[in-house]
Amino acid sequence: MVPAPPFWRGRRVLLTGHTGFKGGWIAIRLAQLGAKLTGLALAPSTTPDLFSLARIADGLTHRECDVRDRAGVAEVVRAACPEIVLHLAAQPLVRASYADPLATFATNVMGTANLLDACRDTAGLRVIVVVTTDKVYRNLEHPYPYRETDALGGHDPYSASKASAEIVTASYRDSYLAGAGIAVATARAGNVIGGGDWSNDRLLPDAVKHWQAGAVLDVRRPDAIRPWQHVLEAVHAYLQLAETLWQQPALAGAYNFGPETGDAATVRTVVDLALAAYGRGEARFGAVEPGPHEAGWLSLEIARARAALGIVPRWTLEEAVRRTMGWYRDLHHGTDARALCEADIAAFSAAG
Repeated sequence: MVPAPPFWRGRRVLLTGHTGFKGGWIAIRLAQLGAKLTGLALAPSTTPDLFSLARIADGLTHRECDVRDRAGVAEVVRAACPEIVLHLAAQPLVRASYADPLATFATNVMGTANLLDACRDTAGLRVIVVVTTDKVYRNLEHPYPYRETDALGGHDPYSASKASAEIVTASYRDSYLAGAGIAVATARAGNVIGGGDWSNDRLLPDAVKHWQAGAVLDVRRPDAIRPWQHVLEAVHAYLQLAETLWQQPALAGAYNFGPETGDAATVRTVVDLALAAYGRGEARFGAVEPGPHEAGWLSLEIARARAALGIVPRWTLEEAVRRTMGWYRDLHHGTDARALCEADIAAFSAAG
C-alpha cells in the first residue's frame, strides 16, 4: 500500500479540503510523489494549522473556494482538468453539527453534489474518491463490525450528512459517471489520529492543549469504542484505492479502512497510551456531562480493502499514539512541522 511514484508523477490531481488535517497530510504526500496538484478548500479553520506550519501551499495550486459555491467549484474543476479527484472538504465534527446542522448538510451533502456534478463533463478524468466516515452506518450499538453492505444511517447531523453523501455519490456514479468511464469510490475511515490536528472536540488534540497548559483533561465518554488509526493509514489507503481504480474500474464502490476488527479500543485506552507517550499530564474520566448523543460502540470490517486492494494496517494503536504525541511534543520544542510529517511518512513507508 505504498504509493507508486511513477503512477503519481505529473498526474493531475484535484484535492478538496487540503487546508484541513487529513487533506494536509495527503497534500504533503502527493507533493513528494510529484503530482500536479490543485487544492480546493476554505482558509484554515484553526489556530495553529497544519497548512501554514507545514508550508503546504508550496506544493500545489491553492484555490480558496467553498464547496457550497456551485459555480466556484465548477470553475476550479475546469481549470484543474484533473485525472483524479480526492474529495475531503467537509464539516467534520459531530458536536459542531449539532450546533449548526444546516451548514453541515449544505457542506457535506450539497458540497459533494456540486463537486460530482462539475466532474460530469471533465475530459481525462478517470477516478474520484469521496471520503466519508466510519459513522455512515445505522449504528445499533451491536458488538460487531460494520460491513460496506450494512444499512446507512445517522443519529447526529454529521453522521446523517455523511450517509447522505454516500447516497448522492452512488447516484452520480450510477447515473452519470460510470457511463463516462469514471470510477467512483467512497472511503469510510475509522477515527484518525496524528500530528497537525487542532480541531475542537478531538481527543488527542484536546489532550495536547490541556497538558501543554498544565490543565486536567476531562474525558466525556471513556468507555466509547472506536476504530482508531494513524492518519497515514488513511492517507495511503485513499491513494492505493485511487491507483487500483485507475487499473480496475470495476472495483468502484464503498470501502472501509481501519484497524483489524479486534483492535478497536476505548477512549480510556487511548488516553492512557497518550499519557504514557507524552510523559506528563493528567486525565479525569467521566467527571463532565457527555453532551449530545454519540455512538458508544463502533468498529469496521476491513476484509474488502484487504482482499480487493491489498491494504492491511501497518502501525499498532500503541505506535500510532506514540507517533502522534511525539509529533506534538517535538513541534512544541521547535521542530519544523513539515519535517515531522516527512519523518512519519518515511517511517510508515519503511514499515512492513
